[in-house]
Amino acid sequence: MIELKNISKSFAGNQILKDISATFEQGKVNLIIGQSGSGKTVLLKSIVGLHNIDKGEIIYDNRVFSEMKFKAKKSMRKEIGMLFQGGALFDSFTIEANVMFPLDLFTNMSLEEKFERVNFCLNRVNLEKVNNLYPSELSGGMQKRAAIARAIALNPKYLFCDEPNSGLDPKTAIVIDDLIKEITQEYNITTIVNTHDMNSVIRIGDKIIFIFQGEKSWEGDRKEIFNTNNQELNNFVFVNEYIKNMKL
Repeated sequence: MIELKNISKSFAGNQILKDISATFEQGKVNLIIGQSGSGKTVLLKSIVGLHNIDKGEIIYDNRVFSEMKFKAKKSMRKEIGMLFQGGALFDSFTIEANVMFPLDLFTNMSLEEKFERVNFCLNRVNLEKVNNLYPSELSGGMQKRAAIARAIALNPKYLFCDEPNSGLDPKTAIVIDDLIKEITQEYNITTIVNTHDMNSVIRIGDKIIFIFQGEKSWEGDRKEIFNTNNQELNNFVFVNEYIKNMKL
């Protein structure tokens, strides 16, 4: 479980996050949604420690992550998996080397153990015979699955996904959503997904936080999201549905 207590963040005097409190539950897919510029990406990066917050607390299972020094945070990152927007695989590395990268960085495993873990993770995301290929030789969906394999290489307790379906066609996006959901439940991970994809919200949103102009404007689950009186959320949901239908 991850808890946020009254966190705020500003850049150059411009307040981006305003006194946000929330709880993200273990074994569930927790979604952060909101319009572009709402602050959701800053929130995700703050939770994972890529931004230092101005005030408040970020707590990982009773450990105050936001107050840790660099060395302690680095040690904690062994427990964190990160799926970046676009996958962010290293172009000059093979898929095998990409997935092995966090194992090289954070473990003392033998080479044999690393290969075994890499193959396990690739098999778990249904990628076979790609070890010696480079990212450019894979489709967009396969690259995302390889990035998920890298994100779970350390068997993390916490998984962060930034716009995991960005740039994917609808069928492939469903595959990625289902994979994130399966891994979360199978390994009892605290998963936080930053998205504006309403299909993802409807399919996998166990808990949803809606950010509007830097504030937490609403929270609930995918069953409740279509029955809210929150006008900003309704605008976000139904505008996205309208745009999706227009594309169809």
